Amino acid sequence: MVEASAGDDADAADGGTTDGSPRADASERTYDGLLGAIPYAFRSSRSRVFRSYAVLGVVAAVLVAVFMTLALVTLFGATAGARGGSLTLSRAFYVVVALFLVGPLLAPVLLVARRHRRVGDRKRYDAWLGFAGFGFLASLYVGLVIAVPVANQEAVTGVLAPLVEALYALPSLAGLVPPILAAVLIWLVHRLAR
Repeated sequence: MVEASAGDDADAADGGTTDGSPRADASERTYDGLLGAIPYAFRSSRSRVFRSYAVLGVVAAVLVAVFMTLALVTLFGATAGARGGSLTLSRAFYVVVALFLVGPLLAPVLLVARRHRRVGDRKRYDAWLGFAGFGFLASLYVGLVIAVPVANQEAVTGVLAPLVEALYALPSLAGLVPPILAAVLIWLVHRLAR
């Protein structure tokens, strides 16, 4: 009798009930791994900003992964007959770049899933991480504009022409700065908004 009540108390603390009604399904309370965290974060958040970023961020991460995989396959095809050495390093570099792009794209979604699993719903936290995620997407675009080779730069007209010309004038290596700053911003928002 004592063992049964101890088990009932454990069920109640775990989300079940002591009156014999069925316990909530475990998939509603938590998630299992990376692929389960994405829908869990989307379902559990009440922030429209975050939910829109979750969709866009996951789509962007999948596209980056597909493009980087295709680029790596193309590189393998172009260098199939060559020996290792610096080619092996360039192949590994593609994988590292892909991780540095996909990681910050998925970070807000994974952080929100973790937060909801441990603490519960925090709409303000979710919204701020959604804004930080959108900032990372914008920083990727700005970084790509900076990194455009001179031969591929086009004449720009309109209101944003001075801004684009200023970005074109920066050295190509400066294209790394906006995404790095935006990734740091995601971490800062996570630390400050909790």
